Amino acid sequence: MEKVYEGSLGEYSYSVYVLGKTHLPEVLALQDIVCEALPNKDILQPLSEEEFDFILSGNGIMIGAFHDEKLIAFRALLIPPIDEDHLGYDIGLVDEADLKRVLYQEISSVDPNYRGYGLQKTLAKVIMQQIDTNAFDYLVTTVMPYNIASLKDKFSQGFYTVALKYIYGGKLRYVFALDLRKQPQYEDETVTISMGDVEAQQKLLSEGFIGVEMKQLAEDWVVEYKKLK
Repeated sequence: MEKVYEGSLGEYSYSVYVLGKTHLPEVLALQDIVCEALPNKDILQPLSEEEFDFILSGNGIMIGAFHDEKLIAFRALLIPPIDEDHLGYDIGLVDEADLKRVLYQEISSVDPNYRGYGLQKTLAKVIMQQIDTNAFDYLVTTVMPYNIASLKDKFSQGFYTVALKYIYGGKLRYVFALDLRKQPQYEDETVTISMGDVEAQQKLLSEGFIGVEMKQLAEDWVVEYKKLK
């Protein structure tokens, strides 16, 4: 295994490695633990054994954090097949050559016993360093509205929302994008909408606005929308 990072969990240390096919059983076991601990099972779209195997077979990147030789967290990127559901269409890409330059930020999981140490954020930074930016232009991913932890994770990485639609068999998801080539510049106008107002957000997105930030107002969460310059 290639070690790509070392960190600490309080007084304990951990190491991050690039994972291979031999780690598939550990990855599946950890995903099961994380899914079981979720109060709302719809928050996470788990990957199947076949999907993990596809990534670990050279169709993406997966890294994992180990403490005392135990897998405690992982994060994955996928090189997606070009099909009618490709998320690159949501950022305006059309040509197959451009769609091939899109990576999906896939599942991220942290053992519930090891939360509170910023592992998800750390693994996000580490996996970004593994991306060949000569081969890829965009990262895209999806998150359920009101999945606050994952939404904060995406906005903190610089992602912005480009769509809000029903996918995965009818589940409502934001589609996030991150331009790996340049930092986005926004116009001054800001429109703030409740995360729960689906139609208003979809209308803004259709008019060229993108979601750039989120915050809590009273007992609700809102998304701030702006236009790209």
